[in-house]
Amino acid sequence: MKFALNHMTAPAMPIADVLDLALSLGIHAVEIRNDLAGNAILDGTMPGEIRKLAEDRDIEIISINALQRFNEWTEARAREADELIAYARDCGAKALVLVPKNDGTGCEDGARQQNLRESLSALKPRLEAAGVIGLVEPLGFTICSLRSKQEAADAIDAVGGGNVFKLVHDTFHHHLAGEPAIFPAMTGLVHLSGVTDPAVSVAGMRDSHRVLVDGDDRLDTIGQIRALLAAGYDGCLSFEPFAPSVHALVDPGAAVRESIDHIRAAV
Repeated sequence: MKFALNHMTAPAMPIADVLDLALSLGIHAVEIRNDLAGNAILDGTMPGEIRKLAEDRDIEIISINALQRFNEWTEARAREADELIAYARDCGAKALVLVPKNDGTGCEDGARQQNLRESLSALKPRLEAAGVIGLVEPLGFTICSLRSKQEAADAIDAVGGGNVFKLVHDTFHHHLAGEPAIFPAMTGLVHLSGVTDPAVSVAGMRDSHRVLVDGDDRLDTIGQIRALLAAGYDGCLSFEPFAPSVHALVDPGAAVRESIDHIRAAV
């Protein structure tokens, strides 16, 4: 198993310290983000600086997370996409995560698929020119405009995008979506988190419930990992907890190491 560390694991930590944290855990793959106020990328850190920090530590930047509302293609979205794709190229990131609209709009059957194909068609030449992979991440929330990995896979095929687009399998969103199928050959990244709160319903689960995976996980993250590995997935398993309780940890490294040990033993 190849583990990775998403900056969301310790969002207040400067990027250089996140890279050092990864190294201390024997992890050589990191996801950076463009949604952390006061931190790279939003603080103006230049892509060349990110590249050097990573290269000095022999760490691969596997993605920038993320182009939001990617399936609502507008002039503003095109400009945002161009900026993020250029940043990914210049910092050495292998991929850009693509997150769909998640506000209850754009969910109508027919229009939903057409919007998705339109956005993928517009993104495809941009990503190809930069040598960057687009990682499409369906979200399991009922208000999301792209919940199904099957629908995403069909749209990728429809635009001839198999060489430039891959899927994100997020263990949280996979559980919420209730879609049994997995797509190991099309999966470019797996996001790991668990939910341990016994009181919250599946319909009520939100990002704030997402903790590091342990023995009390309700998402069957271990079963999902087993299924993906058995079907041939050999990419990264990236920790992406959003819970404030994780973000407040004084020693996040110890907590991640404990989760890695649990996953290795259970899988």
